[in-house]
Amino acid sequence: MRELALHLLDIARNSIEAGATALELEVCEEPTADELTFRVRDNGRGMDAEALRRATDPFFSTRTTRKQGLGLSLLKEACERSEGWLEVESAPGVGTTVRGRMRLSHVDRPPLGRMGGVIQALACEGERVSLRYRHVVGGREFVLDTEAVRRELGGGRVNAPAVLCWIERSVEAGLSALHSV
Repeated sequence: MRELALHLLDIARNSIEAGATALELEVCEEPTADELTFRVRDNGRGMDAEALRRATDPFFSTRTTRKQGLGLSLLKEACERSEGWLEVESAPGVGTTVRGRMRLSHVDRPPLGRMGGVIQALACEGERVSLRYRHVVGGREFVLDTEAVRRELGGGRVNAPAVLCWIERSVEAGLSALHSV
């Protein structure tokens, strides 16, 4: 995958497929420390010790529809290529957390990509999954929480087409403001 956003979307979709009803996605860019970190945390079914041990093996998957699990292995490779790391924590019945770090200025670090589209795609699951997206750049932050959007809508559907369009535009505008200072 050429963009970090697509890696994060892949992990988040796996979380949803694992039964998550709450999903947190965080990206932190710290220019003074020259680092980009990310975290995806869910309350899905989690993995047992053996599945966790093999989670970044490209030839392992807990899915029954295919035998490969390339998502985490490709992300791990991208992190390591960018002088970083990837770690996965998980427990059955608790959920999974994927954390990673990349050197922000590294020539091999994938670009962030269109996070607005990623958050919009995840918000399509708005009736069964609550999503909290937090993006920090140099101490300034942007947050989009689908539960807060739902409250603002008076209980309306987060995955209504007009709301999904607004979510995408809000994320892109929020990130643009963070990066313009």
